[in-house]
Amino acid sequence: MPKTLKAGDAAPAFDLPDGAGGRVSLASLKGKPVVLYFYPKDDTPGCTREACDFRDLKAEFAKAGAAILGVSPDAPASHEKFAGKFSLSFPLLSDADHQVAEAYGVWGEKTNYGRTYMGITRATFLIDGQGGIAKAWPKVKVDGHADAVLEAVRALA
Repeated sequence: MPKTLKAGDAAPAFDLPDGAGGRVSLASLKGKPVVLYFYPKDDTPGCTREACDFRDLKAEFAKAGAAILGVSPDAPASHEKFAGKFSLSFPLLSDADHQVAEAYGVWGEKTNYGRTYMGITRATFLIDGQGGIAKAWPKVKVDGHADAVLEAVRALA
């Protein structure tokens, strides 16, 4: 597994399709904090809880000036369906070839129920307005995570 990025590292640039038919790039968000969270798969229990936690705090993140972006290997159509089903009001980005996940060090071998496969390790990065990683959460446990990220965003201000 590649080394996960940490605070102080430069955030790798990206430009990915979203579920709404557009594209989102890190460069387009320069000057504002970005919460970039990687999750394994749309509409699965842990990923749904995490997305809904960020959704429920979106107004607070916006008040702190931060954008929220979710990234998984799912196709844009899957993201659109997932976002619609749970009223997710922030972009979900499709990293189908997992190049961005690899650049952030969150793509690697996983084991589940005795099966080994390649996939995303749940992780979140807080990127400051200058494109540097202000804080990283490498192996996220969903419960309470969105609150912890919001506190870190507020501490940036």
